[in-house]
Amino acid sequence: MTGDGQAEAPATQPNPTPIRGFHGPALFPDSLARALERVGVIDVGSNSVRMVVFDGAARSPAYFFNEKILCGLGRGMSETGRLNPEGRARALSAIRRFALLSREMHLTSLTMVATAAVREAEDGADFKAEVEEATGLEMQIIDGTEEARLSAQGVLLGWPGASGLVCDIGGSSMELAEIGDNTVGRRVSTPLGPFRLQEVPGGKKGLHAHINTILTELRDQIGTNHKTLYLVGGSWRALARLDMERRGYPLTVLHEYAMTPKSIRKTIDWLEGQDLKKLRDRTGISPERILLVPLATVVLRQLLHIFRPREIHVSSYGIREGVLFEQMPDALRARDPLIEACRHTEAANARLPGFGRRLFQFLMPLYRNASPEKLRLIKAACLLHDVNWRAHPDYRSESCFDTATRANLGGLDHKGRVFLGLALMNRYKNGGTDSRLTPLLKLLDETDILQAIMLGRAMRFGAMFSISGPDAAGELRYFPKKKLLEMVLKPEMRDLFGEVAQQRFAALAKTLGVATNVRVSRNATKRDAASDAAKPEADPYEAPRNEADAPAPDQN
Repeated sequence: MTGDGQAEAPATQPNPTPIRGFHGPALFPDSLARALERVGVIDVGSNSVRMVVFDGAARSPAYFFNEKILCGLGRGMSETGRLNPEGRARALSAIRRFALLSREMHLTSLTMVATAAVREAEDGADFKAEVEEATGLEMQIIDGTEEARLSAQGVLLGWPGASGLVCDIGGSSMELAEIGDNTVGRRVSTPLGPFRLQEVPGGKKGLHAHINTILTELRDQIGTNHKTLYLVGGSWRALARLDMERRGYPLTVLHEYAMTPKSIRKTIDWLEGQDLKKLRDRTGISPERILLVPLATVVLRQLLHIFRPREIHVSSYGIREGVLFEQMPDALRARDPLIEACRHTEAANARLPGFGRRLFQFLMPLYRNASPEKLRLIKAACLLHDVNWRAHPDYRSESCFDTATRANLGGLDHKGRVFLGLALMNRYKNGGTDSRLTPLLKLLDETDILQAIMLGRAMRFGAMFSISGPDAAGELRYFPKKKLLEMVLKPEMRDLFGEVAQQRFAALAKTLGVATNVRVSRNATKRDAASDAAKPEADPYEAPRNEADAPAPDQN
């Protein structure tokens, strides 16, 4: 038995039977530390059918496989009551392919969920039986409130501290759920998907009245005191991409893209005079998706009017990530997805896995008064400080910038991405930026830019000072009131402070605007003993490593 009371798979079973639905064994029997094996989710929606396979860091998994077919299962269902015939055939073909792929990938778990179109169509049960007979997979048809709950859990996967209202729009329905304290509260399902709205009579006036009536009724059920609105679903993501296009926004990562009600209303008004085909060509939005955007904007305008959120964020995580979150024990849910992703990246790509944590501890004297949010960015930067070492030296700093700004990292807003990117860039490059990156720096203020450069130069010094870890060679001390940066060297390691180390230490001090002092410790034995006693215990989330076997490369 595992620590969660679940039976372990026999050791002799090389390809365990996929878990069916939500009632199989927990995916993470070790609640302290277990990297995800390949876990698959097939999402049979009203507009698209998609399979995602997660892999990588347990709390912040990467997308090992991600394929979507826009089948349009729910198109025309308001009139016929049945699944779209062409969409049904395409969906079955896609699922048959996904079933074969899942066997080729030897997934440890595969869950298939179907939402509004299948659960409401007259032939939904027949389609479920046809899929199961053709593939041998079980299809879970979930109701609207369960769909809302799983979508909200997907948001929580990326935003552990998220609080507000989640709105997930699909082809045939729209779900609302409130979240806070890492849990899902009240939730409702509505028939406000674009496919259904296409069939509402009465033109624009009838459409507005229909939407307003439904949302007004929901106001009492789910409340209006939600400061933040989290948007989930392809139509919302397409609208966010169009908002970026209108604004000339420099970063096209949709996850955690922030908008204001005023900005959204401007974009909705702007869209009315635009050629959708030209916009599609410029933004890469699919023809099927962009045709649904005008109807989605009508819903969103009413949603903003009735619920009056002050902040709007786009989430790329939804029902598929919610299925994954469903299986996580509380100990895993409580972890920081950003730090987990950075730890996993360091373990996979850095020259000296585990060095980032020692670098972070070494630099802590510079950040005694930093906020918790700033400290997590500093820790993330230290973990990522050397993961691009294989890049060509001429492009290594730019590669670092791209790692932070374009990587699939949860728990990181756009401002944080650019801060991390600039810090990592300066870890390898002493001054200057690539001109193509300049527009992104507009997301930061002058203070943030200076702090990122300072962090980069601090990492640049600490990363090369000692291969076994900068704390093994000395101690960094910072006295901001005295405007002094001090390096206290251990006697036996004093020769490590050579010319390059001196230059990088001086560059850090110049960035801080302080004088320097370098001295050799007189009582190294006592200091080392005190330092060792003060060191935190080993991080239970960090995989052990054999430092004796680690290589000793040049970390310049």
